[in-house]
Amino acid sequence: MKVLATYNIKGGVGKTSTAVNLAHLSAREGRRTLVWDLDPQGAATFIFRVRPRVKGGGHALVSRERPLSAALKATDFENLDLLPADFSYRNMDLDLDDTKRRTKQLDRLLDSVADDYDVVFLDCPPSVSLVSENVLHAADTLLVPLIPATLSLRTFDQLTQFVADAPGKSPQVVAFFSMADRRKRLHREVIEAMPRNGARVAETVVPALSIIEQMAERRAPVTAFAPTSRAAQCYEQLWAEVG
Repeated sequence: MKVLATYNIKGGVGKTSTAVNLAHLSAREGRRTLVWDLDPQGAATFIFRVRPRVKGGGHALVSRERPLSAALKATDFENLDLLPADFSYRNMDLDLDDTKRRTKQLDRLLDSVADDYDVVFLDCPPSVSLVSENVLHAADTLLVPLIPATLSLRTFDQLTQFVADAPGKSPQVVAFFSMADRRKRLHREVIEAMPRNGARVAETVVPALSIIEQMAERRAPVTAFAPTSRAAQCYEQLWAEVG
């Protein structure tokens, strides 16, 4: 089972759009795919038309009072399941802190469904937290969307340092530019000047397109409702690079 996490310290950079579209592409290829919406805001859960509620909340999952498998929901797409968000996830740091091996609990929970899925996407909240440390242990690949701006690069430096300082297993970090507008000189300059510093930077650049914003209105991935669009083609290219 391969685990990919869409993660950034900053919010509003395209994490959920990436997780939802790449997960749909994975499932479309016939891979048994799961999305775990770890963000209490529940954007991925909303897009997949699932109620943002887990019986017993995050505490029941972390404490293993409720098996992970019991909280899974089917989506409208074949081979694609969802572990919904729950507003109680805002307290997940506290729940994790009460456990032994507190930085490895998500990894252990995912092990319980490892035989059922080929690919898992973790759609992460924007933070540096105990949940984040768990994600680093659980993920094989950390997908980091970056808006082409100077502060985004500074945030990426902080993130890569956070990954480097984390004890134990470290995922592969793959950054890519999201919400890019090549008509803006700053965006073009930042994309061209991006320092690699040992981190992998994908060739694919996901542009700022209104059709991506329509995902919330359509409640579906772009790759499903507009499969021939430029946006869908960009996500297909990104999935070819990281899948």
